[in-house]
Amino acid sequence: MPRILWADDEIDLLKPHILFLEAKGYDVTSVANGADAVAKNEQERYDVVFLDEQMPGMGGLDALQEIKANRPEVPVVMITKSEEEQIMEDALGRQIADYLIKPVNPKQILLTIKRLLDRERLRGETVSQDYLSRFGQITMRLSGGLDHAEWVDLYQELVRFDLDLGDADENVAEILHNQYREANREFGNFVERYYADWIGEADTLHRDGDDRPALSHEVLSKYVLPHLEPHSKGRGGDGKPKRPVLFFLIDCLRFDQWLMLESLLYPHFEIQKDWHWSLLPTATPYSRNAIFSGLLPINIAQRHRDRWSAGDDDESLNQHEEFFLGDLLKRRRLGDIRMRYDKLITGADGQAFADKVLDYTQHDLSAVVVNFLDILTHSRSDSAVLKEIAPDEAAFRGLARTWFEHSWLFEAFRTLAEQDVTIVLTTDHGAVRSLRPTKVIGDRDTSTSLRYKFGRNLKCDRSDAIFVKHPENYGLPRSGLNENYIFCKEDFYFVYPTSYHRYVQRYNDTFQHGGVSMEEMLLPVVTLRPKG
Repeated sequence: MPRILWADDEIDLLKPHILFLEAKGYDVTSVANGADAVAKNEQERYDVVFLDEQMPGMGGLDALQEIKANRPEVPVVMITKSEEEQIMEDALGRQIADYLIKPVNPKQILLTIKRLLDRERLRGETVSQDYLSRFGQITMRLSGGLDHAEWVDLYQELVRFDLDLGDADENVAEILHNQYREANREFGNFVERYYADWIGEADTLHRDGDDRPALSHEVLSKYVLPHLEPHSKGRGGDGKPKRPVLFFLIDCLRFDQWLMLESLLYPHFEIQKDWHWSLLPTATPYSRNAIFSGLLPINIAQRHRDRWSAGDDDESLNQHEEFFLGDLLKRRRLGDIRMRYDKLITGADGQAFADKVLDYTQHDLSAVVVNFLDILTHSRSDSAVLKEIAPDEAAFRGLARTWFEHSWLFEAFRTLAEQDVTIVLTTDHGAVRSLRPTKVIGDRDTSTSLRYKFGRNLKCDRSDAIFVKHPENYGLPRSGLNENYIFCKEDFYFVYPTSYHRYVQRYNDTFQHGGVSMEEMLLPVVTLRPKG
């Protein structure tokens, strides 16, 4: 039974209110002054405290200070006859939970208690009902076939249900988890069916229609360079961009994690959200190089053979992004653009960036790669402590929010929010929580990644992966005639039969990328304009 403490010097006149609350199942303790309220709060635990602002002796504001000092977690509702702004601000500054003006009626008190005590439960029940009412419609949409734009809409809906359900009924959460898995299964089939066609259109027709999504190598051309084009409306009379453009690429940023960042950025920026789909494999050497070069991996290997080599080591294959970006600007006849590129890996790199972020507004285009989230994602695989702190998606995105809220990056964004700039933010790929191993066979030269592999004589369960017999159809280079690629679908990850148990023990329940899932492929592209 929830316990209520109510302090008012006219408490006898409130007897009908107290009887009403007791009839609704609440245990109400009443006192006639602030000193007694403080004493009762020290002796007993209450779920909600109501304080009259004007009482003889110790008034409501003084009692509030004593109560909060003793039990800071208890919600306190201030009740007063006065509507003076100063009194309201004083009470709010002392962290009251609500503020009511006399006269109050019983139902008003009841609704306040329910809002304070039952808000999370009622909200969870409402969200659960909303999701269950949508369950059948989502299932029908999955079975009826979706186009690429409808897949983005469905993914957003599932992510928002996942965020909103929170600590709701475990059975409902399990239903959502299973439907999420079903959606990823159908998503993998969709990508397998249409991806080669998209690559053919992008590579030969250069078509940017509604029949296919924007892909990694089109991100800069579609979302960033228009702010710099010579004939765009953003140009000033001197041929310079009207405002500097800063392009941020946060490595391994999932959409649900972006929503955590968005809630912090919204007070400072007007936000416009678009989407692009990561190229396959959804791994940094392929997707990020494609973003900065504006080319498919097969074309990068042909045009810049000395800067592309077969392999799957992120560090060695992502050393030429600045060169690729400069080459793209020259091809787009933007070679006169004052461009700057930085890759921020360590905390010291980041803090140095935040300290001198205004220097970046002196360039027409600044490209900044932020590696922290990718490092955090990989670190969780190797750290029992991190896995304990972030055991699932919800906890991991909470960890990402905590990092960003206290980071040099947020500090830099707040500084930029006071400048006349355009910011475009995206990522090269996301990550999926890998929970199901699938066996793979390949020769000793096969790549080592868990979500994708390339090599000769590759074999795996075709239902768990996409097998690419002709890599050029997927816009991918190959070093030999018999080299193939395979990409894991859903939440599978590749394990060799000879080391099966060792790999499962090490990599099960880790966040990986390189394969085919909504989390890895469907990526936000966000344009930010300062509100000020």
